[in-house]
Amino acid sequence: MSPISSNLNRAINDSVRVLQSLKNLEPQVTRAADLIWECLRTGNKLLICGNGGSASDASHFATELVVRFTKDRRALPAICLASDTGILTAAGNDYGFDEIFARQVAAFGVPGDVLICLTTSGKSKNVVRALQEAKARKVNTIAFLGRDGGSTIGIADIDLLVKDDSTARIQEAHQLVIHVLCEIIEAQLDKI
Repeated sequence: MSPISSNLNRAINDSVRVLQSLKNLEPQVTRAADLIWECLRTGNKLLICGNGGSASDASHFATELVVRFTKDRRALPAICLASDTGILTAAGNDYGFDEIFARQVAAFGVPGDVLICLTTSGKSKNVVRALQEAKARKVNTIAFLGRDGGSTIGIADIDLLVKDDSTARIQEAHQLVIHVLCEIIEAQLDKI
C-alpha cells in the first residue's frame, strides 16, 4: 500500500470513528436545535463565532441559514462575528484579541438571541469572553467543543463536545452537526 493510500485509509477510519461517536450527542443536538428554532421562531437572531478553521465553520453556518441549505425558503438571521475585518481589527487593537467577539455580543446581542461558539481546543479566551458577555446579556449559548472541552466546558447552556484529539476530525464532526442542525431547522420551517 502506498503512503498516500495508507494516510487516506487511516483518515477515513478515524473520521468514521469520530462521526459514529456523535450518536452520543443526540440529546444535546436535539436541545440545540430546539433552542435555535425558538430563537428564530420568535424573531431573534444567531451570533456565531470561532477562530481559524472554526471561524470558517462559523461563516459556513451563517451562510447556510441566511441564504439556504437544501431548498429555497425565507432568509434566517445569522451573523458570523468572525467576518468583519474592520470590527475585528479595531476591537483587537483597542481592547485586545480576547475581546473581539465579546464586544460584538455587547453590540448585537439581545435576550432571546443565541450565541454559537466553535472551538476545537476549548481554550480560546475570546470565545470564553463572548460566552460570558452573552450570559450577562441573557443571550442563550451553544458551544461546539473538542478534546476535553478545555476551559470552555460548562459555560454554555449546551455543550456539543467531540471527544477527540485531532483538530481535523473535530472540525469534520462539527461540520456534520452544523449540517444536521440546518436540516432540522429547514424541516421546522415547513410546519409554519
